[in-house]
Amino acid sequence: MVDDDIRGSLEAILPQLDERPLFGLILGSGLSDLAEVVENALVVETSDLPGYPHGTVQGHQGRLVFGRLEGVPIVFVQGRLHMYEGHSLSSATFPIRLLAALGVSRMIVTNAAGGIRASFAPGTLMWITDHINMAFRGPHTNRTPDRRSHPYDLNWTKRAKSIADELGIQTEEGTYIWTLGPSYETRAEIRMFAGLGADAVGMSTVPEVLEASQRGIKVLGLSTITNHAAGLGHESLNHEEVLEVGRQVKTKLQQLIRALVRDTESH
Repeated sequence: MVDDDIRGSLEAILPQLDERPLFGLILGSGLSDLAEVVENALVVETSDLPGYPHGTVQGHQGRLVFGRLEGVPIVFVQGRLHMYEGHSLSSATFPIRLLAALGVSRMIVTNAAGGIRASFAPGTLMWITDHINMAFRGPHTNRTPDRRSHPYDLNWTKRAKSIADELGIQTEEGTYIWTLGPSYETRAEIRMFAGLGADAVGMSTVPEVLEASQRGIKVLGLSTITNHAAGLGHESLNHEEVLEVGRQVKTKLQQLIRALVRDTESH
């Protein structure tokens, strides 16, 4: 069953595709250049799609890039939608619902996050093994609620960590905490989040992951730590810093994403 609000976008995209994507990748702030690695790319501007919500954040272009990567049909989402932009939960998860309707069964969700764990310096790559939903919002669908306690596929996460090790790319694991934003967190909030067991903080991802899980999509979450969270001795927090660290880790991320997609094809 196709949601009514995505029907127009779906009908606009399907005639342009030679094959439906099996793999989806949501690109966080500063990571949009990853879509450059797609072979035989078809670029669809989301502004041309009926009903597709409009994003406003720097570093989020608003494009869907279809093609093949390591032989696998894939779609990159450039331009994530945040609730702090004024989007409803339904609008913020629009891309996920569209990808599910297109046939995506596996998805990597990337984001830029502030490091709460003291050892997480900017540039650290962290696999998300769990999250804390400080907005207390989740999918609002007519589907049966998903009672699984792990919306992130932990077997896939373990495999991904092993692949990174083989490539010589150091990665960490941790819990991501979602806040609505758009303001960066206060020192007191960061101390509270640390006490709750959070390792990184950001303003996205959780709604997308919950929606994907509801729709049976296997999810792998990966945070790029782009700054120290407030109150940890590095007080300058700005979006340009986030984008710059994203650019710095681009090569490692491209190498890792390619290997993960290639591994998926062989398993």
